[in-house]
Amino acid sequence: MEIRNIAIIAHVDHGKTTLTDALMRQTGAVAADGASMDSNTLEQERGITIYAKNGAIFYKDTKINIVDTPGHADFGSEVERVLRSIDSVLLIVDAQEGPMPQTRFVLKKSLELGLKPIVVLNKIDKPAADPDRAEEQVLELFLELGATDEQSDFPVVYAIGRDGVAKKTMDEFSTSKEGDLTPLLDVILEHVPATTGSPENPLSFQAFNLGYDNFLGRLAIGRMYEGTVRAGISVLVKKPDGETRQGKVTKIFAFEGLERVPVEKAEAGEIIIIAGLPDIFIGETITTDENITPLPAIAVDEPTITVNFLVNNSPFAGRDGKFVTSRQLRERLEKELEVNVGLKIDFSSPDVFQLSGRGELHIAVLLETMRREGYEMQISQPKVIVREENGVKVEPFEEVIIDIPSEFQGTVIERLGTRGFVMTDMKVHGDSVRITLEGPTRGLLGYRNQFVVDTRGEGIMSSRVTGFKPFAGEIRRRAVGSMTSMATGKALGYSLWNLQERGVIYIGPAEEVYEGQVIGNTSKGEEMVANPTKGKNLTNVRSSGNDDAIQLVPPWTLTIERGMEIMLADEYLEITPNNVRLRKKHLTESARSKAKASDTE
Repeated sequence: MEIRNIAIIAHVDHGKTTLTDALMRQTGAVAADGASMDSNTLEQERGITIYAKNGAIFYKDTKINIVDTPGHADFGSEVERVLRSIDSVLLIVDAQEGPMPQTRFVLKKSLELGLKPIVVLNKIDKPAADPDRAEEQVLELFLELGATDEQSDFPVVYAIGRDGVAKKTMDEFSTSKEGDLTPLLDVILEHVPATTGSPENPLSFQAFNLGYDNFLGRLAIGRMYEGTVRAGISVLVKKPDGETRQGKVTKIFAFEGLERVPVEKAEAGEIIIIAGLPDIFIGETITTDENITPLPAIAVDEPTITVNFLVNNSPFAGRDGKFVTSRQLRERLEKELEVNVGLKIDFSSPDVFQLSGRGELHIAVLLETMRREGYEMQISQPKVIVREENGVKVEPFEEVIIDIPSEFQGTVIERLGTRGFVMTDMKVHGDSVRITLEGPTRGLLGYRNQFVVDTRGEGIMSSRVTGFKPFAGEIRRRAVGSMTSMATGKALGYSLWNLQERGVIYIGPAEEVYEGQVIGNTSKGEEMVANPTKGKNLTNVRSSGNDDAIQLVPPWTLTIERGMEIMLADEYLEITPNNVRLRKKHLTESARSKAKASDTE
């Protein structure tokens, strides 16, 4: 049986997973109401793909291995590993939005590896869809990214992924909106080369992803480049630098639909899972011939953001979590490093671990996963990684593309201008405008919530890291101060009612607070200490305005991402299974004053 290996790449929310799910259902790989590729709870809640996942379908006596990849640049390391192991990509582009920052990011990686993409213009049923314009923009992007003539001569398929329909031309849609995805499958068989490699050659397998099974331990997911592997054989594991160690394959799994199926052997061309090698790492080569040169290492883009990760030592520490000690946190982070190659962690200090990741979302997803597993921790304010290159101080820069109604463009350009961003392009489509800007990652930290407010929730903002460039100097960020509790106890509605005039409140009535906890922000930017536990003074005298009803504005609930955006340099974000709280590093006012005095000396 012939094998084709493809990956599905796209910008966030352009329909990768929906289209993959439809392919699975139509080929009978999963039931009509079967599982989605986005099986992780966090993925389902957020509506984004975080982890690359494998599936396989059968069509016309051909097995098509499909890898669904994330579209968000924070999870770019997932995309880079996958692209090394496949033979072509389906580039999904929204027919209304056209190419977006992550489209550029994933396409650039594919073209650099010499892959020849198939372009799928999706969501052509959108009211403002313009497939011709989108196709033209895609071609421009190919040429801009240095595609060869062969790569630029890409096949195009038009699709409505949600309905499971694809056609080779737009004219076919004008006659009938109904159909299936057979035209797309035919294009895949026509344009994706069949896998090469001989089952007779010495074994050559490279792991591009890792999994974990409670019974089998660590699993290596990868591509068979040459040879045959059987359960029970002894193998050599080679690092990219040539260092070799021995191991034994205990089990092999192949993919059918979304299921992993145990098999006795697998041959060149397959994407499989191997169990039995507890110390296997991504990028290592498994072989049976010690003379074989290991496959090239898998390179991953450098992290851009760093946070300090600490044991939770707040007055409420240990109330919610099962895992609260430094040793437990360290073990969990070490386990994460095995599968999350975009992450770097410095364990040199026994109490404070330094986490470096690809962006706020990359770190926030790890923290959210850990809190759901029962861990408690604290983190410091995220900071961008600034380093020196050839004696010049450099920092990460990002390209930002913003789609907004025209009326908000002045506010957005002004806000980003003060944060070090420069406009590079602007296109008007009817009542909306698309603005392209470039500036330091530092300028985006803490801006996303402000953007939602400035555009009344109607704006779409996406960004991608363009690399490290000379340091941009000082940046003016949002000027709000912290409203800090001076007491420990239960917050009372009467106090919060008085405090809400001064800014935004993060807590509700009857919620427990402690001294030093940040309970809100002040709109004028000054630091303020308040007592949210103070009740109303009762007297024997009654006056006409005494019994006015208290009207509380609903509190602004803190999430991990919100907390990371709004926290100040002298604060920690406390994360437990049931709560996200903001607190001062020094809980008492006198300790804060001392710390401030020592900083200014």
